[in-house]
Amino acid sequence: MDIPHQRLVYFRVTVESGSLRKAAARLDIAPSAVSRQIALLETAFEAPLLERTPRGIRPTAVGDMVLDYCRQRGALDEQFIASLEAHQRLETGTISLVVGEGFIDDLIAAPLKAFAERYRGVRLDIQQAGTDEIIESVVEDRAHIGLMFHERVHPQIRFWVSSGQPLLAICPRDHPLATLPEPLSLETLSEAPMALWKVGHGVRRLVDEAFQQARLRPRVAMETNSMAVLRRAVVAGMAITLLPSFAVADELGSQSVVARRVACASFQHSQAHMITRVGRRQPLASLKLLRHLSAWMHAFRHHDPRR
Repeated sequence: MDIPHQRLVYFRVTVESGSLRKAAARLDIAPSAVSRQIALLETAFEAPLLERTPRGIRPTAVGDMVLDYCRQRGALDEQFIASLEAHQRLETGTISLVVGEGFIDDLIAAPLKAFAERYRGVRLDIQQAGTDEIIESVVEDRAHIGLMFHERVHPQIRFWVSSGQPLLAICPRDHPLATLPEPLSLETLSEAPMALWKVGHGVRRLVDEAFQQARLRPRVAMETNSMAVLRRAVVAGMAITLLPSFAVADELGSQSVVARRVACASFQHSQAHMITRVGRRQPLASLKLLRHLSAWMHAFRHHDPRR
């Protein structure tokens, strides 16, 4: 049954006012108009809704049911409006991100902390994944935002922002490569024990493609699916690795590792990307976060990789 909202308003105001005349005055319309709308409701419900008493009008049994419905509907309307306004003020809502492991320290540090403190009602859902899963999650709307390294063309992803982030040779402080003139050649790197991502990872694909094109083979001493293992292996002096500088920002800051440029075009032109799905209408909170991370994450700012 389709019940026009305005008729329910007239009925509720009439009951609360105690008379058609007072209801009409409150609604600023003629009493006959109020009476006509209530009569239409009674026709729809096939029952009288009001009865006259010495003290004025009051609802019948069916009228009480309609009045209760009016109040519940009014409460739902108010709750919805309050929720909508809170959402528009970024007081509520959930933003889902799927990110490569190398972005986590950069993300969780000051940029995300500042956003979370400003918009305390916004819930953040953060998942870690490899490049293929990041793209899949964004394309299938399981995540609003994806952060990935090394471009993968896909017709349904939008590169919201991209930043040049060269793939660098990350060496222990006392490693022989740490003092050689830059850029280091792939042939020089191929002679050093390396800790690399497992085959299939986006960075590993970039590394393997570069060495194959140069007809060289890297000396793989360690393979892992963990960024922490790669970084610790270098700090411990076990191997060198290949990573963008933002992934080892803490280690570079403490000077526990050294970053060296590599004479490889694909390494020098590699980028970090913030992606969304083409055509997806992002909630306001997600748009705010996209702009916030674009401005504050090291991964999306151009800077001297050796700093």
